[in-house]
Amino acid sequence: MDVSIVDLAPVPEGGSATDAYDNTVELAQLADRLGYARYWLAEHHALGDSIASTTPEVLIGHLAAETSSIRIGSGTILLNHYSPFKVAETFSSLDGLAPDRVDLGLGRATGVPAADRALGTDRRKEDPDGDHADKIEETARYLYDGFSNTDPAAELQLARSDDGVPEIWVLGSSPSSAKIAADLGLRYCFAAFIRPTLAERAFEVYREHFEPSEFGAGPDEPTGMLAMNVACAETDDEAARLRATAEASYQRMRQGVAGSLPPVEEAIDELGAVPDPTPNPLPEDRWPRSISGSPETVSDLLEQLTDRVGVDEVIVQNLIADHDDVLRSHELLADGIGLEG
Repeated sequence: MDVSIVDLAPVPEGGSATDAYDNTVELAQLADRLGYARYWLAEHHALGDSIASTTPEVLIGHLAAETSSIRIGSGTILLNHYSPFKVAETFSSLDGLAPDRVDLGLGRATGVPAADRALGTDRRKEDPDGDHADKIEETARYLYDGFSNTDPAAELQLARSDDGVPEIWVLGSSPSSAKIAADLGLRYCFAAFIRPTLAERAFEVYREHFEPSEFGAGPDEPTGMLAMNVACAETDDEAARLRATAEASYQRMRQGVAGSLPPVEEAIDELGAVPDPTPNPLPEDRWPRSISGSPETVSDLLEQLTDRVGVDEVIVQNLIADHDDVLRSHELLADGIGLEG
C-alpha cells in the first residue's frame, strides 16, 4: 500500500505562521526519508491564526526545494475561487521547478461569506457541479495541450519542464465529485474524514462511469485514493488519547468553531472522557471519520478500509496538537505499513 500525507500547516499554540511552516518543512523532510509517496498541502481561508495552509501553491515550491524525491502537491486547490488558466500556469511552472514530482489536486468549497467575497467567488451558481466539471476540464486541457488547433486557447503557451506534466487528481467527498472525475478520466481522491459513509458509493460511481481522458490527462484505468484522519502511537490506548484532539475538533466544528486543535488534555475535558480505541476489525457497517491505534492496528484498519473501496493508496490527515506527536505518529505509521525510505 502507498501512503501519503495531507498537511493543514496548523499554527502551534502561541506561535505564528512561520512556526507552522517550519513544522511543515520538518514533516515533509521526514516523510521523504521514510518513503511516503506524496505530501499534499490543504487550502483553507480566513483561519490564518490556526491554519497557515492558505496558499498551497506557495508551499509546494518551497517544499520541493527542501525535499528530494517525494511528490509534492495540493490537497486541494479550491478551483471555484480561481481562473483555470492561472491555476494551469502556476502548476506548470511548479512542475518546471520539480519535474515529475508535482501533483495538482482540484476541489471546491465555499467558506465564510466575507472570505468568499474577498476572493471574488460567486456563491450562487445555478449548476455548481457543471461549473466545477467545466473548470477542471479547462485546467486539464491547458496542462495537457487538450484544445483543438482551431480553439484560440491552443495558442496559449505554458512555462514547462522538458517532459513533465503535473499529475491531476479530483478531490471530493460525494458521489457527484466521483462522477466528475470519472467523466473526465482523472484520478480521484475521496475525503473520508468529511463524509465517510459515502466512500463506498462514491468509488462505485467512479468505477462505473470512468472513461479515459480523450487527451491523455489521466490514467487508462480508474485510479483512486482514500483520505483518512489517523493517529498512531505505541499502543491502541495511547493513540486513542491522541485522537481526542481530532474528536474535539470535529465537535467544535459542529458548534461553528473551525480550525482549532485543542491540546489532548483540553480535548479530553471537552469530550468528557478519552475516546475508545478504534475497534479492530472494524464492524462492517462502521465508517469512522478518524481512526487510531498502534502501528499494527492502524495498518490493519487501513487495509480493511481501502479493501472496502478497492484502492491501494491512502493519504492521511493528522489532527494532533503537539508537533512531536505528529512526527512520531507518522514514523510509527510508516513502520506499521512497512514503508521503505
